[in-house]
Amino acid sequence: MIGRINWISEWSAERWTRNSMREKGEDRFSVDIRLKLKSVKIERWQWSKTMKMSLGWKNPSKIQVEAIPHALEGKDLIGLAQTGSGKTGAFALPILQALLDAPQAFFACVLSPTRELAIQIAEQFEALGSGIGIKCAVLVGGVDMVQQAINLAKRPHIIVGTPGRLVDHLTNTKGFSLRTLKYLVFDEADRLLNEDFQKSIDEILNEIPRERKTYLFSATMTKKVRKLQRASLRNPVKIEAATKYSTVDTLKQQYCFIPAKYKECYLVYILTEMSGSTSMVFTRTCDATRLLALILRNLGLRAIPISGQMTQAKRLGALNKFKAGECNVLICTDVASRGLDIPSVDMVINYDIPSNSKDYIHRVGRTARAGRSGVAISLVNQYELEWYMQIEKLIGKKLPQFSAQEEEVLMLLERVAEAKRISIMKIKETGGKKRRRGGDDDDDENNDVEKYMRLKTGKMLKNGKTNKKMKRK
Repeated sequence: MIGRINWISEWSAERWTRNSMREKGEDRFSVDIRLKLKSVKIERWQWSKTMKMSLGWKNPSKIQVEAIPHALEGKDLIGLAQTGSGKTGAFALPILQALLDAPQAFFACVLSPTRELAIQIAEQFEALGSGIGIKCAVLVGGVDMVQQAINLAKRPHIIVGTPGRLVDHLTNTKGFSLRTLKYLVFDEADRLLNEDFQKSIDEILNEIPRERKTYLFSATMTKKVRKLQRASLRNPVKIEAATKYSTVDTLKQQYCFIPAKYKECYLVYILTEMSGSTSMVFTRTCDATRLLALILRNLGLRAIPISGQMTQAKRLGALNKFKAGECNVLICTDVASRGLDIPSVDMVINYDIPSNSKDYIHRVGRTARAGRSGVAISLVNQYELEWYMQIEKLIGKKLPQFSAQEEEVLMLLERVAEAKRISIMKIKETGGKKRRRGGDDDDDENNDVEKYMRLKTGKMLKNGKTNKKMKRK
């Protein structure tokens, strides 16, 4: 039997408001929050020890402060907030509160554009509801549908999934229906409203009741989001905890204008200069993630790739290795730019400038999350200048230049070129075979390459053909 949440801790809504008033003066904002919380008869809506210990949430974020009272009043929401600002908590907490008031299976459904984000959302629901028996089911591609159907037969409270796989189960899984659904959430809504998901979203909307609560959250707002607002939400409350396309103040953004032929050298230089940092490197293509990861690993850097071409197990394995610190450089496509919360990311490098400037907001949002500081560096070559200028126009400011020592960069040229040559050769030898069997085992293919490169590196170190910082590595 699920019991009412007991939000017991020092950070009650009353004390939170009182502290805010003491620090900022008696302002209308604080009074409004207090009245809204009282108006929905939440006796002790508080930050619990679970949130503070398991999730690291000490205080409610701005989007949570503004969204949760409206959600508890039963209103539909459109929430715009910067990445890393606590959007998941803003919709998860009200849903859990409502579930406690009227427990039932298939109570809420959260849609995500990527598999990894769906898994992360489910983990946060389970962490928040760990003391009250919340059951979640994750429906994403790349995982056996039979096992997912078994989980659905257990009648979970929360469904989290990608649109395509959810439609598969609504169509093919006997006994599964969302006709009694009470809450529908679109996380990263602007991406979900792309043409790629349009058919699946329409099918889902036809399968769920019109009488429901709908939450729509995103870091960037587009015309497509406003279109869905008209189609699916009823008198929604619009909450903008950020400007339309903004980044957090704790993020230091820079660019480095480089010749295209030296791009790998500049990447190695930056990663070496920031050798103690954890970094995410974004590329435009899946093939580039694999090649760059091989090059960097051959040069002694702990890099691992993640892309849409990898199996789900490989993608999760790569993420877990990165989170656990086994690798400190994650080479990724935009599959990793949406919503993933990896607290330890110190730096984001845009190895390829995104052609869609809005993707920049999501990429750099992987660092400087939840009040922490972070760095974002964009490598801009002569062919990407127009895209970069669109990014500066979008965010409304000119970014400072990253200062790189060109002499030290060029000293890396020979080593990087040799590592790239061997990496390309290895990919040609193994690429077709691995594609046929659907594998992405970079660990296996790197063993021979790394042995060879250790010999090459040893010879070059003796000849003094590397910079001092690389010697320390």
